[in-house]
Amino acid sequence: MGTVKNNERKFKLGMHSYTLHLNGCGESWGFEQDFAFEKTIDLQEMMDLAVEWGLDVLHITLVDLDNDVSAERLAEVKEAARSYGLELELNVSIDAPCDPRVNGSVEQALNIGHAIGAQLVKFSLDIKRPRPIYGSCMHPDVVVQLTDRLHEFEKHIPLIEKYGMKIALENHCDMFADEVIWLVERLHHPLIGACLDTMNSLVLMEGIEECVKKMAPYAYCCHFCDIKIVVDADGTHSIGTAIGQGDIDCVKIMQELSANAPEALDTIVFEIEMPLNGGSIEEGRELELQAAKESIDYMRNVLNLGLKQ
Repeated sequence: MGTVKNNERKFKLGMHSYTLHLNGCGESWGFEQDFAFEKTIDLQEMMDLAVEWGLDVLHITLVDLDNDVSAERLAEVKEAARSYGLELELNVSIDAPCDPRVNGSVEQALNIGHAIGAQLVKFSLDIKRPRPIYGSCMHPDVVVQLTDRLHEFEKHIPLIEKYGMKIALENHCDMFADEVIWLVERLHHPLIGACLDTMNSLVLMEGIEECVKKMAPYAYCCHFCDIKIVVDADGTHSIGTAIGQGDIDCVKIMQELSANAPEALDTIVFEIEMPLNGGSIEEGRELELQAAKESIDYMRNVLNLGLKQ
């Protein structure tokens, strides 16, 4: 990948709340039907953990807000984050099938993000892809949906400008890098960029290295993930790991982002999803917390991320 042009470039370290899907507020992902995990802590307690772990940013969803978007509740969240010295980013889906609690319209997301003082709102666009997936980038059925999303964001550019928040559109297992770039280039606005997830491209059989290189110059947000590729009698699988313990070259990805991402990318948000089968829920919770701590240690000490020591 690219040569680092700026060895001194510093990034804040953030955590996607989904990392604590067993130890957090219960958001689910990846199921084919509506499903929720048990809620074990609330957002205030998650902020306590973020402070304990020395994080700069929490990347939260509507589930973490208990879907309470009253003015009073959102003001409380904004003040709590300020008192903890944490920045917030908001993650919203347009039409996620597995946990509809994460869904909201563009206008709703912008208003909520502003009310909690978020620095950025990330959108999953939930494009319905035709099959076969191979070779389906910019398929006519996809382009129709992309055009609808384009018009929706264009309509809300005055609100985006009013609030001054960064907007990031993700390659969320349903969009090739070129499709995200197509949208960002047509919106052509300094507050609108991409959200690069470092493993999602695999779902569309798009190479991670190729995706990172393409999206880095547009990235305002990064979901930093690591995975192991496992081949067994049941097929080929990607298995979530702590950052730095899988088959993604995390150092090379950070070299690429440091060299080629715009200054608008000032935070690296880690996200882990440990395997859920083969053990008890209690064991899963312990493994998840351990992986979160090990990820933070690796990102701070190997990738040199984070402003807090």
